[in-house]
Amino acid sequence: MKRYISLLIAILLVGGIIFLVRSCGDDKPRKPLFHSETTYRLNDLLQNSHSTLPETRRMEQYINRWMARYNIRGAALAIMKDEKLIYSKGFGWADKEYGDIAESGSIFRIASASKLITAIGIMRLCDEGKLALDDKVFGPEGILSQFTEFRDKRASQITVQHLLEHTSGFSRIKGDPMFRTTDVMKWEGMTSTPTSDELIAYQLRMRLRCQPGGASQYSNIGYLVLSRVIEQVSGMAYEDYIKQHVLIPAGCYDMHIAGNYYKDRHPNEVKYYGHDPGELIESFDGTGAMMPREYGGNNITGLQGAGAWVASAAELMRLVASIDGEDGVKDILSPKSIERLNGRNDNDGFGWAYIHSGGYRLVRTGTMSGTCAHIEWKRDDYSFVFLTNTSHYRGSTFTKDNISRMVRTALTRVTEWPADRNLFVAVPDTDTAEAEDNAESL
Repeated sequence: MKRYISLLIAILLVGGIIFLVRSCGDDKPRKPLFHSETTYRLNDLLQNSHSTLPETRRMEQYINRWMARYNIRGAALAIMKDEKLIYSKGFGWADKEYGDIAESGSIFRIASASKLITAIGIMRLCDEGKLALDDKVFGPEGILSQFTEFRDKRASQITVQHLLEHTSGFSRIKGDPMFRTTDVMKWEGMTSTPTSDELIAYQLRMRLRCQPGGASQYSNIGYLVLSRVIEQVSGMAYEDYIKQHVLIPAGCYDMHIAGNYYKDRHPNEVKYYGHDPGELIESFDGTGAMMPREYGGNNITGLQGAGAWVASAAELMRLVASIDGEDGVKDILSPKSIERLNGRNDNDGFGWAYIHSGGYRLVRTGTMSGTCAHIEWKRDDYSFVFLTNTSHYRGSTFTKDNISRMVRTALTRVTEWPADRNLFVAVPDTDTAEAEDNAESL
């Protein structure tokens, strides 16, 4: 009996010593102050407090005044310099009626800026050896060989590159079918919302306006076709392929295809406010219900790679950094694909809206009811993403000109940025940041 008591005492003593060593020694688990690039998910940890800096107060005042002037409910801004995310913050309301403020991790519809994501997906398939830009799309020998009937035989000559460049020759004589689904249903005698393939087949029943490879004309349905190309070639759903082969390798974990209604929002997604409050239009699904444009008036989900993605400003900036060919953030495309994507001098090519000076300045915008998105990358200068949950009656012109000018002017209000700051790879622990904020306020 005494032997068992002695053994028990010895075990307790050893256990106590181990506990003291682990409690007092260097092996004590600690909540890390910073998060490594391999585990760090931007939207999970970035908060407005991490970009609340004395140096940026005048810039933020200017942005807030601009938002008030144009009645922009909520917005987010991410700024990058030399492949480093130096600023990421939300402004105003994510959902004004519920009192939710816009945060750094808030996600927004990005409308036609989605085309850049689709173009990256196409170039990724090229790098994987599964696709070539001169591959034919339609007809028995095409990628989408199920489409063999078309009014204009020239449609069999449409290539992947034609779709990327908006030079497929698709006609818009009856408007944009992706935003006229109720009309297409009436014209074609349909009883349900047209699927992607039904919209493509409808487009192919029209004559082309010109030979494929001719003059460029902006085409949403062309990027819907590219979404189907990605599915056919990869054997995966469009969203799944993009997430697994483009977004996650780029360090973007919170980008998704949008839902159509307020109730379908993703976690962290903002509420959208149209520029024509109170105006209702016929629902996209042909039921005859009258809906706001931003919630039911248009089939946002059905836009797919032409305009359906939601993202935060920070993750969208990260994606751009992963395709710019610069040192710092690891690129997800080959140098050849990056050159094809970015190295041109034209408009509406390979996902970008404007390419200047051989890729020195790249711009992608997106606009729809309730949404403005502006991406601007510039070599050796400040690059930024600015997103809003409110549209403006001037539409794409407002997004392209007013937002770009506003952000560039706002940046001049910052005389000097803090040194060695890169929110892509390191962010103060939330508790630590809050403690520092509280200490400053005492």
